[in-house]
Amino acid sequence: MRKSAKPKAGAAPNPQHARAVDSYVPGHGNPGYRVSRYDLDLTYKVASNRLEGKAEITATASEPLKRFALDLSDALSAAKITINGRRPQRYAQRGGKLELTLASEVPAGAAMTIAIRYAGTPKPIRSTWGEVGWEELTEGVIVASQPSGAPSWFPCDDHPASKASYRISVTTDSPYRVVSNGVLVSRKVAAAHTTWVYEQAAPMATYLATIQIGTYDLIKVADKPVTIRAALPARLALGFQRSFGNQERIMRAFTRWFGPYPFPEYTVVITDDTLEIPVEAQTVSIFGANHCDGTRAAERLVAHELAHQWFGNSLTLTRWKDIWLHEGFACYSEWMWAQECGDATTQQMAARYYSKLAASRTDIVVGDPGPELMFDDRVYKRGALTVHAVRVALGDPAFFSMLHEWTAEYAHQSVSTEDFVTLVAKYSPEPLRELWRAWLYETDLPPLPVLSAV
Repeated sequence: MRKSAKPKAGAAPNPQHARAVDSYVPGHGNPGYRVSRYDLDLTYKVASNRLEGKAEITATASEPLKRFALDLSDALSAAKITINGRRPQRYAQRGGKLELTLASEVPAGAAMTIAIRYAGTPKPIRSTWGEVGWEELTEGVIVASQPSGAPSWFPCDDHPASKASYRISVTTDSPYRVVSNGVLVSRKVAAAHTTWVYEQAAPMATYLATIQIGTYDLIKVADKPVTIRAALPARLALGFQRSFGNQERIMRAFTRWFGPYPFPEYTVVITDDTLEIPVEAQTVSIFGANHCDGTRAAERLVAHELAHQWFGNSLTLTRWKDIWLHEGFACYSEWMWAQECGDATTQQMAARYYSKLAASRTDIVVGDPGPELMFDDRVYKRGALTVHAVRVALGDPAFFSMLHEWTAEYAHQSVSTEDFVTLVAKYSPEPLRELWRAWLYETDLPPLPVLSAV
């Protein structure tokens, strides 16, 4: 039943707040403040798809504020709003925005605590690319917010560069397990309901925040080099052992190539429903029952989603035009894993997808593909070939040293293509302007880069 979707964003920015909007998702993101913390207390009734929430948002004004906005779906009605304990002079909710007018101005640099109660019947946000955000499963919930579905379930500053820590508490019917971002810090059963509380201490973009609800068993996959768990229906346990049996090996290979895993834990969720593609979230990856068929057919996707924990979740793009930094590295990780497990060399994988690209349309600029093409498979594969070209240009010792510095220097931060280009230049004896121009900013496909040893 899914899922490649992604939606919309808002108001013309003040020049010094250009961070707050992104032309790829017009209508999301808000100038004037920065969020540092979300505390979410949610109560959800599975049978009726009824969500009640209380959000406490800690933010800092980046300019004098009399008015500001948050992103929140019109399917959820906000009420009982306070800012620093005081009610706003007025508020309005329309067009996916919760607009607040304060009784008195908040000075630049001042802290704000924004408390909002809200309730409704959550549903995905519709967009040119499909539907994203909160979605009912046959029995439970999946939340897949990339790139702009977070307002479908909580009020937020919905922009990839707006990263914050989270506490997510979910109370729901006791037969169901809740999986969310970070570490489970408490679980309390009261009558027919259970409250699950997760803490995500590392900064996280709104689109990576998630809740998964289902009748899942929890199993431990590995203790080292990091704790790996899986939540899945009991009927899929046998298939899981074969389809996901290499997760620990993949984790060990990735920590060798990329540096330490950037979070305390990693959890894989297998829904009882079919999913068109896996879903990416911080510390969590979500797959469908179709990916757990007792074969290794989906193992490249297992590797791809794990790689996103470094490339996308710890290092998160500042603007959506740089999505190749996420998807190019995740795809290249698939190719590297193919060589590690003896299926094909990385060079052979590069050649295979180069041939497919050569037979495809050449109308895409990978470094700025535009919103309509940002999730085009050519961004993913040509992005991976760009990484391969960098590896060829640097040689393996410098390439892997550069990757370790990239993931360490920018851990849990927002990054751009310019940041990556600057870092790669430190490791290259020759200028790489032509490489970047040809691979990222021209439509014609450059020659296939070839590793001297594979």
